[in-house]
Amino acid sequence: MASKKEAKPDAGEQKLTDKQEMFVREYLIDLNATQAASRAGYKGNNLDKVGSELLGKTRVAARIAELKDKRADKLEIDAEWVLRRLKSISDRCMQAEPVMTFSPADKAMVHKEDDEGNKLYQFDSNGANKATEMIGKHIGFFEKDNDQKKADVILTIGGKAVNG
Repeated sequence: MASKKEAKPDAGEQKLTDKQEMFVREYLIDLNATQAASRAGYKGNNLDKVGSELLGKTRVAARIAELKDKRADKLEIDAEWVLRRLKSISDRCMQAEPVMTFSPADKAMVHKEDDEGNKLYQFDSNGANKATEMIGKHIGFFEKDNDQKKADVILTIGGKAVNG
């Protein structure tokens, strides 16, 4: 019975095993190494360690980076796109929205008021904080040594220019 011979990779380039390739593809679904190892068919009680070890392998990490880059290119997503989205989210979350309530007497939604007759407004502080934090991390505002990076980026947040 003749056996198929696979072409050997170039010197220095080693091919992933089928199981490693499956791990890579499963990892890209949710970026959870433990779950990816399980779905790829790895067995045992230490799937967290298996996943971590796989992520530590240079070939596996390179393949993950390659496929992430391909996906980002296909979707036309880059750092600028992400920052623009985060800025838009932050701006939207900071907008004061009227607090509405149903009035049985008016049979309609009405602007809710406090005990003194002041109209109430709300905004999404959690969404605004998270988006702004992610922008700050990307630009380097929260470096460990607290030596702020200087970036050639100017953001406009809430109509105010912020020089990064």
